Amino acid sequence: MEVEDHITLFKDIFPFNDVPRIIINDSINRKFFHLNEIFLTDTTLRDGQQGWRNFTIDEGIRIFLSLVELNGGSNAIASSEFFLYTEKDRKLVKELRDYDFKYPKIIGWIRASRNDLRLVIENKLDETVILTSISDYHIYYKLGLTRDLAFRKYLSIIEEALKKGITVRCALEDATRADVHKNIVPFIKQVLKLSEKYKIPTKIKIADTLGLGLPFPDVPPPRGIPALIQTIINETGIENKWIEFHGHNDLGLVIANHLAAWIYGAAGSNCTLLGIGERAGNCPLEIMLIHYAGIKKGNDVNLKAISKIVELFTSLGFKIPEFHPLIGENAFRTKAGIHIDGLMKKPKIYLPFNPLTVLGVPYTISITPYSGRAAIAFWINSYFNLRGGNAISKDDMRIKSIYNEILKIFEENNRRTALSNQEMLKLVSKYFPELCSKYCNRKVGSSKIFWG
Repeated sequence: MEVEDHITLFKDIFPFNDVPRIIINDSINRKFFHLNEIFLTDTTLRDGQQGWRNFTIDEGIRIFLSLVELNGGSNAIASSEFFLYTEKDRKLVKELRDYDFKYPKIIGWIRASRNDLRLVIENKLDETVILTSISDYHIYYKLGLTRDLAFRKYLSIIEEALKKGITVRCALEDATRADVHKNIVPFIKQVLKLSEKYKIPTKIKIADTLGLGLPFPDVPPPRGIPALIQTIINETGIENKWIEFHGHNDLGLVIANHLAAWIYGAAGSNCTLLGIGERAGNCPLEIMLIHYAGIKKGNDVNLKAISKIVELFTSLGFKIPEFHPLIGENAFRTKAGIHIDGLMKKPKIYLPFNPLTVLGVPYTISITPYSGRAAIAFWINSYFNLRGGNAISKDDMRIKSIYNEILKIFEENNRRTALSNQEMLKLVSKYFPELCSKYCNRKVGSSKIFWG
């Protein structure tokens, strides 16, 4: 009996065939911030490359084109950062500029030096990130300068860039260990004065360089991301669309921190594909894209391109952990019998969304001693496409016999890995010969089991 209209399923938040929605209470929205302004930026070919391995020009082109495909013709991924230091870097930028894609926009990434700025000019880029290390750890210990001298150095290069008509994005390195009132706010105010003088927007990238940020509004700066962003907005007057957040995952909170940054006022979210980057990595762009779609409630991005990116990086030698959210082999694969029993009744019971409609990939099952009879019935019905009255019940005595044989396989052989499709087909053929006689010539190794 269909009773969904009379029970509480929060369908507006959990539309099964689309991404889960993110609803923000009006009391949380700040007067400066509008959720329709949010966007992503990419640093795969800058921070990601530096953190994982050096890419060839061909690999860089393939990665950039995958970003274009993810964008789906939108401006969701607004820009992508590039080094300009080697001949290979510069050739890659030139070749990508020849494609003439509007988004992601190709921008530079440099240190605060005139030689580096010259590279931006020579490569005909009209926007660049400039590294402006902001914590006293970096200013005094790394640069050997005082705050005043460091700010003068940064501001001189920023002004030089603005004179040349170049939009500047100031990367406030180590912002989550910087004094917001002595370092961050005074520096941003001086940057905004230059922006006003030259009538060119200047952007601010808040970098949680060591992954120390916390996403909770009650935590004060420097570690509290909501309070840090709100303080910057309230005390400098900078617009949300000019603020970008760049986090690392050292303490495992990078996605939460990026979401908090969006909610509390930083419109830009600077990520890498698959989260590749320094040490524990950056924020995974593909996961933030899911949340972007959940906030925007639109279909302007191509989420089905995520599976192609997984294939691309796998071909490049990147090893994706089995339990990695969204893209790991186990992300939509179920082994537990109680979960599979629920999936047989209604897939939405144990799935956050339908991966087939959202990502273009099926959810799967694996047979282990803990899968139970429901998993065996699920496997058979899925593999042989049995529906309605033709479906095999988990209470069928033949299912119980197969289950007992599976337990015996694991116990006697001290087995630890799930059964393959070939092994399952051999067992099923013993008790359901009528099914096997029809499908025994089917190519088993490449099949995917899912309940459609």
